[in-house]
Amino acid sequence: MATETPQPNSLSLSDANADKLTVEAAEKLANEALRLPMSDAVPIYEHLLANFPTSVKYWKQYVEALMASNNDEATKQVFSRCLLNCLQVPLWRCYIRFIRKVNDKKGIEGQEETKKAFEFMLNYVGSDIASGPVWMEYVAYLKSLPAQTTLEESQRMTTIRKLYQRAIVMPTHHVEQLWRDYENFENSVSRALAKGLVTEYQPKYNSARAVYRERKKYVDEIDWNMLAVPPSGTPKCLMYLYHYPDIWYDYAMWHTINGSQDSAVKVFQRALKALPDSGMLKYAYAELEETRGATQAAKKVYESLLGDGVNATALSHIQFIRFLRRTEGVEAARKYFLDARKSPNCTYHVYVAYAMMAFCLDKDAKLAHNIFEAGLKRFMHEPSYILEYADFLCRLNDDRNIRALFERALSSLPPDESVEVWKRFAQFEQTYGDLTSMLKVEQRRKEALCRMTENGESVLENSLQDVISRYSFMDLWPCSTKDLDHLSRQEWLFRGVNKKIENPTVNGPSSADRTTADIPINSNVSSKVVYPDVSRMVIYAPGQKPGITTPVVSGVSSTLPNGISGGAATINDTLKSLPPTLAVFVSNLPAVEGPSPDADFVISICLQSNIPPASAKHSAPQQLPSGPVPSASDVSGSSKLRQTRDRQAGKRKGMERQDDDDTSTIQSQPLPKDAFKIRQLQKALGTSSRTGGASSRTGGTSSRTGGSASYGSGFSGDFSGSSG
Repeated sequence: MATETPQPNSLSLSDANADKLTVEAAEKLANEALRLPMSDAVPIYEHLLANFPTSVKYWKQYVEALMASNNDEATKQVFSRCLLNCLQVPLWRCYIRFIRKVNDKKGIEGQEETKKAFEFMLNYVGSDIASGPVWMEYVAYLKSLPAQTTLEESQRMTTIRKLYQRAIVMPTHHVEQLWRDYENFENSVSRALAKGLVTEYQPKYNSARAVYRERKKYVDEIDWNMLAVPPSGTPKCLMYLYHYPDIWYDYAMWHTINGSQDSAVKVFQRALKALPDSGMLKYAYAELEETRGATQAAKKVYESLLGDGVNATALSHIQFIRFLRRTEGVEAARKYFLDARKSPNCTYHVYVAYAMMAFCLDKDAKLAHNIFEAGLKRFMHEPSYILEYADFLCRLNDDRNIRALFERALSSLPPDESVEVWKRFAQFEQTYGDLTSMLKVEQRRKEALCRMTENGESVLENSLQDVISRYSFMDLWPCSTKDLDHLSRQEWLFRGVNKKIENPTVNGPSSADRTTADIPINSNVSSKVVYPDVSRMVIYAPGQKPGITTPVVSGVSSTLPNGISGGAATINDTLKSLPPTLAVFVSNLPAVEGPSPDADFVISICLQSNIPPASAKHSAPQQLPSGPVPSASDVSGSSKLRQTRDRQAGKRKGMERQDDDDTSTIQSQPLPKDAFKIRQLQKALGTSSRTGGASSRTGGTSSRTGGSASYGSGFSGDFSGSSG
């Protein structure tokens, strides 16, 4: 390889730098490298392989370009970098072509070098499912070698026989072809000897073929040219997982389970080259070294996590202290803690971890107490540290110091950061204090936290929830979950009502017609948590308005879906724009403000309601003809529908009473939930519909023979029309 090479195309290389590990950018660079001179293409290949070190496609393209330029020394160097990391048959076959090319004219010495190269290749990829051509190429090469004497010919045949016998027990794509070639070879040498050898190796071949068929199921759909990219959250499968730490870990654990810890160590070392910043793999690797007694190797891994100490994380400090405590003793851990607490990245977690280690492992409560006190001077503003310290004191049953700790902390913490501390203080008094102290802390907590809310007075009021909080224990409650849900709902409603009272809209619409958009949103709500807007909640009080005889309804709720508001006039205008029959149906629905009602309940009401005819102006027949369903414009008043109604009015007039009698019994029953009963109901209503004259005699398509869907007959017995 030339020592000096010109710089590659600056635009292409800069694009690759900008799109590091991007497959599209890499493909563009690889295609461009094919068109460039070798001196310009080398930096591009190096850049590609720095990003994709396991890409057989790019390594193969690189070495083939070097071979074409007859740069044998550079080709050898590239092969030495990639062969053992990319155990893929196409790359190794390229290597064999290079070896044969180099040794082709070296005579006996070159033949021996080529044989060694073949054996070297089979040692690494001979068991690959795609290695059949490698075995066949090696056999063909041995057969092509000249034999000067009978002894040389006998040795060559023996070598070929042993090679065949190794090949036919490998579960490869070409195992059947290799078996046929082996049979032909033995028969060409000696039929008498062939029979015994074939019989001996037949079971081994059958076993290899069976393994191959099972193995083939797992590798058929693998895209061997897929590039290894980091996890991105998108669905991926059957690809190179070079940047996936869980695959490396599973691979190492597989070696460990099978008793090869040295191989597992090598896997971890390769994994950390691929993912040098993976803390998970480093901890797993250190754990493996520690379990097999290599503490110094494990210590080096921990030190790599710490780096220069300036950028070390609190977790790395904690885990190293624990490691030193396990392997080198208490004094080594104490010494490192004294150094670690001077680090700018030392958080309260390090103090808590070391104090609890001294308390739990060394049984030294005094040292643990001193560590917590030392940390309190530095982390008094951390509520989590206060709570950890309080838990430690609870273990010591030191209630006096616990109260003192809470008092010190609450005197310095701002109200918005003291919520959890107050909660723990109240819980502590429930366990260690009496009723007077318990109630006193509860009252102080309310007084302190009332500054965080708009309506502080309501927080100061006692509620039943306070009683529940005081008299519950673990997962035991002095009430049912239904009661809890009710109290929570009442509290939300109470807060919403207070907001409406405290923030009225000046010169705005009346309370009945006011939209929820006029109510201001509480500005104190945390931006990190999405809370329900309780100001939009209303008391669930459904009411049904019976006895309505016209689509013009004044008692319907003035609040429409999607936040649209308006008075009764708006509702009536909306109903007038609907088709007459649909308007009648809508006017009979119960007015609901709050959660959506149960669908079965609504259907049952529809079945039990007698839908009255519309007014004379918008008179709608009780049953439409069973022909095709008209469009919305036709139903809302077109002349075509009026003519159809006029023609059939005479026929229907005498039958309406009979229809009402037939359907009233069915409608008065509640909606059955059994599928068989529903079909029986539909049959009965269909019979009544046919006796009413709405059949094919009117010129339309029959609901039974024309594929119609009787939308109304399945529920109310009124609407019937073809679905097209």
